[in-house]
Amino acid sequence: MNHSRLALKLILLVSFVLPFTLTYHVAAETLQPVEEVIPGGQSIGVKLHTSGVVVVGFSPVSSEDGEVSPAEETGVEIGDIILQINQHKIEDMQAFTKLIQKYESDDTPIELLIKREEHIFPLTIKPASDEQEDVYKLGMFIRDATAGIGTMTFYDPQSKRYGALGHVITDQQTKKPLDIYNGKIVPSRITSINKGESGAPGEKRARFSMDDQGLGTIQKNTDYGIFGKLEEDSIFLDNHVDPLPVAQPHEVKEGEATILTVVEDDTVKEFEIEIVSSVPSQNPETKGMVIQITDEELLNASGGIVQGMSGSPIIQNGKLIGAVTHVFLNDPTSGYGVHIEWMLNEAGLKIKEDDDMEQAS
Repeated sequence: MNHSRLALKLILLVSFVLPFTLTYHVAAETLQPVEEVIPGGQSIGVKLHTSGVVVVGFSPVSSEDGEVSPAEETGVEIGDIILQINQHKIEDMQAFTKLIQKYESDDTPIELLIKREEHIFPLTIKPASDEQEDVYKLGMFIRDATAGIGTMTFYDPQSKRYGALGHVITDQQTKKPLDIYNGKIVPSRITSINKGESGAPGEKRARFSMDDQGLGTIQKNTDYGIFGKLEEDSIFLDNHVDPLPVAQPHEVKEGEATILTVVEDDTVKEFEIEIVSSVPSQNPETKGMVIQITDEELLNASGGIVQGMSGSPIIQNGKLIGAVTHVFLNDPTSGYGVHIEWMLNEAGLKIKEDDDMEQAS
């Protein structure tokens, strides 16, 4: 299989505004009670490595039988994750390329171990000869990593756990949640904002380097954001932000509130919003609030909610109540928010109640 035809390149664009199915939750009995956390608002660079390599498309092979894609014809689907080649584990693109080059000289069948959603199974593919390049190919495009930007939501200095983004990171091409192998977050600086308009969501544009020392690891990618532990908390210490109490969903009221986010460089600022509606739920809910940006400064800078703003913490009456998650396509000034309870749960935390205090005493 030819190196160039595999499209071995990092895909940098990640969707931060689309809802997808929940991947999993932390069991309730494992949750650590907290009364307060440090609110975020900082812009962060995000890099995820997937388990194995992900199939993101198919590449026709010019064979004697015409244009064919052995992978597609055998049953490989876009979004499939290749975990092994002939029982050799694949951890990244480099490992895949090194192994596959051993098999491009003939049409010997190749066995792939495929992960598709919750199912793992073997699939045997017979490569096709590319008459133009005189090598045998499987006929597919793959990648192993993706990167983008988002906003930090909260940090618990006791457990070192953080939450960010407010919703799942999906693959730009397959539109499926990324099954992560590992990942990290780094500081980023906003360089400009493409303002949102009706029918065309805007986006923050940022500068960051994945070669920089990471702020922390990414351990989970769920419907409620990304979660892990911070190894470096300087972005919080530098801003001298005090912890805030966390609110139960039923405490959230319609009316005035604020969000913390960055519109220029790395400076976190507070902007006014309106809680249009809030619907408490006994079960996890990604769209528990409808919010509207009312701050003239933010509207002038961004037009409303834009990509990269997801995860911006929402504050009301001195409490952290949730995070920005989605923008309305026909009205960028408005969108959805998630109650902070569900993000805390995904991070392995829960809002401390009276019975937790009694147990602690």
